[in-house]
Amino acid sequence: MRYLVLAVALLTLPSSFAYAGEPTEQLKQRIDEIIRVVDASSKSRPGQHRGDVRRIAETIFDYPETARRALGPHWAQRTPAEQKEFVDLFADLLDRAYLSKVDQYQGEKVRYTNEAVDGDQATVKTMIVTPRGAEVPVEYRMHRANSRWLVYDVIIEGVSLVSNYRQQFNKIIQTESYPALIAKLRNKQAEPAASGR
Repeated sequence: MRYLVLAVALLTLPSSFAYAGEPTEQLKQRIDEIIRVVDASSKSRPGQHRGDVRRIAETIFDYPETARRALGPHWAQRTPAEQKEFVDLFADLLDRAYLSKVDQYQGEKVRYTNEAVDGDQATVKTMIVTPRGAEVPVEYRMHRANSRWLVYDVIIEGVSLVSNYRQQFNKIIQTESYPALIAKLRNKQAEPAASGR
């Protein structure tokens, strides 16, 4: 969980380029925008920037694609209305779990180390460098959608955010049911929001 928090917090950190192709450039533009929002709000309205960060994150992450992959084979069994509900609940889960952590920035730096593009798929590799000099590899899996590059998975030290959730969701569905999973996600949504939305 700590590294997943770092990966999403990565979207708020100062960065440097080793390589800058189109996917990396688009990612960096949004990161720079988040940095401006966080910096401005820390002066004018401390702690009130999380909703703004979420809106920017929605231009970086492809929540429907991430949700589809996280639900795995169970996605095709859902009606369009159920799929939409799942996307909304999943996006809210990510917001509460990760985007609310932007206040925990402690001087980490980000280096963009590599980019690989294969048609409409891309991987942007980065390294989070902590103030103590530890390095945490973070990889963004992206795809081109409507002429923009969007993130659909984040891999931290070899662990995929999508695979991690898919395992959890699959276990709940197999041991309980899909409605039980939705009930758990709704309960999370009903908890007091940590994101300030």
